[in-house]
Amino acid sequence: MIDALHVEIAAMKANDVAALDRATQAKLIAIDALATIEGGALEPDVRELAEEAQRLNDTARIYVNLLAANVRRRLQMLAGDAGGYRSNGRVAAYA
Repeated sequence: MIDALHVEIAAMKANDVAALDRATQAKLIAIDALATIEGGALEPDVRELAEEAQRLNDTARIYVNLLAANVRRRLQMLAGDAGGYRSNGRVAAYA
């Protein structure tokens, strides 16, 4: 899973959609495999790896949020809606 997270982050940095899709699928497969652990108790070394995976997943989440903010900003600029305000002075509504 850790390798998949590293690949996922690298794919986001490179804007490589195909690599991002492959890495995300690998991550989901690893999550399913980990979900089969009986009793949920992890050995210390496995717990350490799980904590590293959680940190990497948090990093990936930050990249996703940054990418989404950039897309939103670009769309606003294309729509002539910079700053979320329209030329009529009203605030634009977002879903």
